[in-house]
Amino acid sequence: KWKGEGTTQNLESIVTGRCYDYIRIVNPAVGEKNCSQIWEAFKNAFINKDPCSILPEDYELFINLTFHTIPPNKSLFWENNQLLVNSFADRGRRYMSLGDTLFGFVGDFLNWCGQADSPGLDYESCPTTMECENNAVESFWRMASIVYARHSSGVIHVLLNGSADGGAYPQPGFFADYEIPNLQKDKISQIIIWVVDDIEGPDIDSCGVHSVKTLETRLTTLGYDVTCTDNDKSVMFLLCLD
Repeated sequence: KWKGEGTTQNLESIVTGRCYDYIRIVNPAVGEKNCSQIWEAFKNAFINKDPCSILPEDYELFINLTFHTIPPNKSLFWENNQLLVNSFADRGRRYMSLGDTLFGFVGDFLNWCGQADSPGLDYESCPTTMECENNAVESFWRMASIVYARHSSGVIHVLLNGSADGGAYPQPGFFADYEIPNLQKDKISQIIIWVVDDIEGPDIDSCGVHSVKTLETRLTTLGYDVTCTDNDKSVMFLLCLD
């Protein structure tokens, strides 16, 4: 009945397994977490509810159970280049993007929704954001983005795609709408923007022009120390390698 794909098969096993993978192997420094409790909190945020009336705050318990500190100078925000960010951050070794935190790692690339008055998951279809904004996945990432931004500190990096249709800095977008407003100015020393074009891709956007200029102006107006670099070498090397 919905236009989006249904819940990822074996969701419970994946979420619970990722939780153990994270605390045992990816980042044991976060300490002990109760992975079965985390699954229950995740599921209870959207189960038995109309899949179009899930709010970010429904994931509050899940966030509390998965929360850990984000090391200063390690935050990496992004738009339109998730795979590049994943390989560049290297599971928290170089940077800790949202997908490298426990709360982000658990949900990355998955899909899920429940049904009103039914304790089951809907494996047939789930609403897209076009169909309704308050769907289970959208609200999850809004909550995760807000928490991630609030707890980022030191030098902040933002990796944008200079070849993206519609510009490197999309509005509306998670960075524009949920992350920038939740940055804690007193904890941030500098914001470094990297605009990277796809290899052989069009050069649509760059520092100081179009949407990137809009972003630079917004951050400067908010009082941040902002630097912008086009096609930063370290990121380009990684793109060339791929």
